[in-house]
Amino acid sequence: MACDHYNRFREDFRIAKELKHNATRFSVEWSRVEPEEGEFNERELDHYKEIISTLRELSIEPFVTLWHFTLPLWLVDKGGWEHKDAPELFARYARKVASCLDVSFWLTLNEPEVYSGNAYLVGIWPPQKENPLVCFSVLKNLIEAHLAAYKVIKEIKPGAKVGIAKSNVYFEALGNTPVNLALKYVADKWWNFYFLDKINDCQDFIGLNFYFHYLINYGFNKNDNRILSDMSWELYPEGIYHTLIDLKCYGKPIYITENGLADADDEHRAWFIFEVLRNVHKAITQGADIRGYLHWSLLDNFEWNHGFWPRFGLLEIDRQTLERRIRPSARFLADVIAQNGISGASFF
Repeated sequence: MACDHYNRFREDFRIAKELKHNATRFSVEWSRVEPEEGEFNERELDHYKEIISTLRELSIEPFVTLWHFTLPLWLVDKGGWEHKDAPELFARYARKVASCLDVSFWLTLNEPEVYSGNAYLVGIWPPQKENPLVCFSVLKNLIEAHLAAYKVIKEIKPGAKVGIAKSNVYFEALGNTPVNLALKYVADKWWNFYFLDKINDCQDFIGLNFYFHYLINYGFNKNDNRILSDMSWELYPEGIYHTLIDLKCYGKPIYITENGLADADDEHRAWFIFEVLRNVHKAITQGADIRGYLHWSLLDNFEWNHGFWPRFGLLEIDRQTLERRIRPSARFLADVIAQNGISGASFF
């Protein structure tokens, strides 16, 4: 059931509009659209058309993600992203969806390096493998999938803007020692830049998902951890500034497609949003071409292998009744949006 957004999207988007949102990000579920290989479910495509029509009526711009970690079972049976034909199969799915939906902003993939690492390197997500060679093979297939989907979408909608949602980390070398700088260089090269470098000629913008800062001191994750989310993730808003500055080298517009925290008591969220946006503004003043900020998430969601307990939503979901409750931090963000800045917003 999760938050039952599938059935309650109109209510959810009306609340988003009340909270001054002018854009939202959602995903198309591949297994709904293509439940059997090569067989597309027109009823489900009509459902997504309804979602987009509702957003258009509310003057909310849709950012549509084609793949956010889940796969149809028929593709799982073939080997998922390990299968040699997976990029081609994804491109066929992308062609079908792009031909049906009136969307200007497309994210082909969500956090491909997070998926490949968790599923094929550390083995905490399905198919729970721990094989570096397979992990790298899957990452290569995801690169090919993006390139193929980009080509298909641009063929159908030449004016569309296509990118990915990329999870980048701020790696900070303590003391700038040779060892720490070397570790930072390798981490940046592999985690932050490898995928973007491979698709650079086939991305119209960069979607940045930002959550993590790793302080390097002869090893990773030597953080102070002064303020933590409910998931024990360090809250380090300054990190987004450094990450955005690093992305300037690509010369692409940047949309922050995810940034948020698990905070059931809404203790830190308003402060966190304020500090993040302050650092986003700082990056803008230093030449970063940042076009938008999408907070993760509008709703409390089902957080992959963690389940229901992490609360990321601007809206609290009652797990028994599914009632939506607007958290105070959501009102704060609405004030920021209305003021088009943080200086005039009433921080509580």
